[in-house]
Amino acid sequence: MSTEGSTRAILAALLANAGIAVAKFVGYLITGSSSMLAEAVHSVADTSNQVLLLLGQRQARREADSLHPFGYGRSRYFYSFVVALVLFSLGSVFALYEGYHKITHPSHLTTPVVAIESSLSQSAWSPTVFAPR
Repeated sequence: MSTEGSTRAILAALLANAGIAVAKFVGYLITGSSSMLAEAVHSVADTSNQVLLLLGQRQARREADSLHPFGYGRSRYFYSFVVALVLFSLGSVFALYEGYHKITHPSHLTTPVVAIESSLSQSAWSPTVFAPR
């Protein structure tokens, strides 16, 4: 895939994930559901991952210099690795925190319709909808 095509795909995913995050935060604010908050944070993490991938692409386009005589093309893989670490680390810590919090301070869901609708809206805004064919 060309760099231009992958940049468009990353930008489309970034916009879609940002929209999903906003919808889920609104759902959380209305319902108070910890699962909606977890989903919203997950969508924010996905959005930040696209930013890191764009940064990796930008770094990879740099010209070779005396310190890197073969260029910076592999920077893309480093930033992809950072994305994986961020997803795993932040997702794990947040899940553990929310799990502990909900066990020690349980609460009831007051408006499940909003939570369900916010989750279903993800399929409409999924990055695969915007992927180039």
